[in-house]
Amino acid sequence: MNDSGIAAEWRRRLTAAAGAFVIGVLAPGAAANAVATPGQTPDSVVLAQGLNPHPVTLIFPRVRPLSAMAQLGRKLFQDPRLSGSGQVSCSSCHDPAHGYGPPGAVSVMIGGADMHTAGFRAVPSLRYLYRQPAFSIGPDTSADNEAAPSLVQQAQHALVHDKVLKTALSPQAAATNLVPQGGIFWDGRADTLQQQASGPLLNPAEMAASSSEAVAKKIEQADYAGDFRALFGPNIFENSRMLMAEAMFAVARYQIEEPGFHPFTSKYDAWLQGKARLTAAEARGYLAFDDPARGNCAACHLDKPTRDGLPPLFTDFQYEALGVPRNPAIPANRDPAYYDLGICGPYRTDMRDQVQYCGMFLTPSLRNTATRKSFFHNGAFHTLDAVMDWYVNRDLQPERFYSKDARGNAVKYDDLPAQYRPNVDTTDAPFNRHPGDQPALDKQEIQDVIAFLGTLTDGARSGGH
Repeated sequence: MNDSGIAAEWRRRLTAAAGAFVIGVLAPGAAANAVATPGQTPDSVVLAQGLNPHPVTLIFPRVRPLSAMAQLGRKLFQDPRLSGSGQVSCSSCHDPAHGYGPPGAVSVMIGGADMHTAGFRAVPSLRYLYRQPAFSIGPDTSADNEAAPSLVQQAQHALVHDKVLKTALSPQAAATNLVPQGGIFWDGRADTLQQQASGPLLNPAEMAASSSEAVAKKIEQADYAGDFRALFGPNIFENSRMLMAEAMFAVARYQIEEPGFHPFTSKYDAWLQGKARLTAAEARGYLAFDDPARGNCAACHLDKPTRDGLPPLFTDFQYEALGVPRNPAIPANRDPAYYDLGICGPYRTDMRDQVQYCGMFLTPSLRNTATRKSFFHNGAFHTLDAVMDWYVNRDLQPERFYSKDARGNAVKYDDLPAQYRPNVDTTDAPFNRHPGDQPALDKQEIQDVIAFLGTLTDGARSGGH
């Protein structure tokens, strides 16, 4: 069995013994030099000391000097002159100092040609997108000599396919589900980093460039115009469409080659390799994160290395309808007829008729999540405490999170039209609770999970590699 296989088996054994383990060895204030007692495994004792009983060898992206193309991409990424206002660059919303995510706590960023236009969705991080697969629905099982099914055909086939529940105990089992997966943006409408780069540039609520031609003209007048001629030939400025394609390719190369977009320098990366020690709270949080009866977080936010030794990205690349509360801080939500339906619109148009996906949004990576100040596609929450509280109590105390109807009753999943609310996940833990049930996590366990999430922040002193 290879390193990742050993780690997977070890975690399965730890999960099976999690109840006694958490109450005993990993109780708050447990001694760091704990020894095995009846009912405890040697592995559990090692973890109680904050160590990884089975360190693995991880394969990280190679660090090399940036190519000329990537260096050009960096200049484009940082240039506000390309925007309609002349004030917004890619890095304005995807700030390197904030994990290539938004620099503030606002739900949506302000942009547009006049810098007075509010966005519609929270800005996601650009970190760790280098392994993001293209959008599809379910595993590709078509034979080599058959035409690949269209997205609509995949969606119709998925309607009659039995769904496997998502569980942290066996997250790989859910990989067979015919569900939306892959793609970039909250709705997966871009398949490549090159496509993703052009989206905000021409979006009237973001960088708001008026046209590709206008961008091309600004590039021709920029101090790096010579770089374009050197890389693409002296006639590059005669074809604005080609120039835009090359410019966006350069931005994509920057995101692929620049180590800052995938540093893997978190404490968790170091811990996986046996180079760091978790605190008692972090270790308890790790077990709750992996426990299918409690957090079940690892069912969607996969925390194990891949079979070939790549570090985990803490996402399964899939989509979920979670029923996040409507956010009144988004100006568009002042219109009661406006709804952001994720995969089926309004910003993605090719899946508009696939109503079974309305309300589904991409599961993001949890790396650096402790540094964020707005969460979910609509930025409805601004602290991890609030996020975890909602996860645990969404269906136990809905009146705390949702608006109320004329009778004073909570309108569960109020950011979706009523006909799409059945799409919301109510089967996978911890969303399978009902009023009167015990919460999946108590207050201490919530704080422990938050402590563990802190180990996913890049820049740990011990480093990931």
